Amino acid sequence: MKILAVQNRMGVGDTVIFLPFIKALYEKYNTPISLLVKESSKANQYLDQTNYIDKILLLKRNNKNNDRHDGLIGIFNLIKDLKKHNFDKIFIFNSSLRFLLIAKFSKIPDIYQYPLFSKVQQHIINVPKKFIKNNLNIEVSEDPEIQIDHELLSKSIQEFQINKNELNIILGVGGSGPTKRIPPRTFLEVIDKVLKKKKSRFFLATGKNDEEQMILKEILNSKFKNFCIPLDNLSIKETLPIIKCCSLSVCNDSSFSHLSAALGIKTITLMADTPLIYGSYSSKMYPIIPDGETTVKHNTLGKEKINSQKVVDKIFEIIN
Repeated sequence: MKILAVQNRMGVGDTVIFLPFIKALYEKYNTPISLLVKESSKANQYLDQTNYIDKILLLKRNNKNNDRHDGLIGIFNLIKDLKKHNFDKIFIFNSSLRFLLIAKFSKIPDIYQYPLFSKVQQHIINVPKKFIKNNLNIEVSEDPEIQIDHELLSKSIQEFQINKNELNIILGVGGSGPTKRIPPRTFLEVIDKVLKKKKSRFFLATGKNDEEQMILKEILNSKFKNFCIPLDNLSIKETLPIIKCCSLSVCNDSSFSHLSAALGIKTITLMADTPLIYGSYSSKMYPIIPDGETTVKHNTLGKEKINSQKVVDKIFEIIN
């Protein structure tokens, strides 16, 4: 049986959050599930070793560059692309009439989809839970899971000289937007306070965005540079085994917080300006919110109020 799941949200985190529902389909039908995702999800970099995933098909649609799946012609191109795979079932994790028509004209026999025209304010966890429960009578409560080859872990331990007697921490200092990026001084305070308590190394995970690079450089130009290893020249795929080998992660709301938790690493999420659910949906996540706030959402604008001491206290609470 060939099954396709459609998850057309933009980012890495969006795709990771949906993995428990994809895995539920795999367990129900005892067959790996193919995914139709946007290129920006970067799914082919972190799901190629996960046994409940089959093919990763890219939705080439951005509404700007007249890409292969944009517009009316794009609909016919996508139908043509999907027909090649002869899918038996499709699960569409959105309310789009466009995808319903594409599924029908692709001649996929069994179509399951969110209720049409109900996109407004869809809860990213509760809606797919209800969708799977209503259609398959399955209660989904697992954390997202990304699998990785053990040989890659051994290579990373050797290449980066990861000593299990030390505290190895991923610092996800990047982020997709400026309001999510905690100032470098906060990370420097965390490094300083941790080193006073335990011998440690810090792996700095970030992208190539100019502002992210500025944060990275400020940390690397500090007196703690010899305790820090930058990972910005590595792909996500190359970074995964390093994350898996670490003791824990401290991350902005970024790709690395989602990937880290899905790899089974306890992850402190620094939530400054995003709904709290994005940093608390997994049992492996430990959110820190700005001082003076009882929760966090869009426009909380709290990056200056993340307390480094609370982060350090949580680190030692986790490792102890």
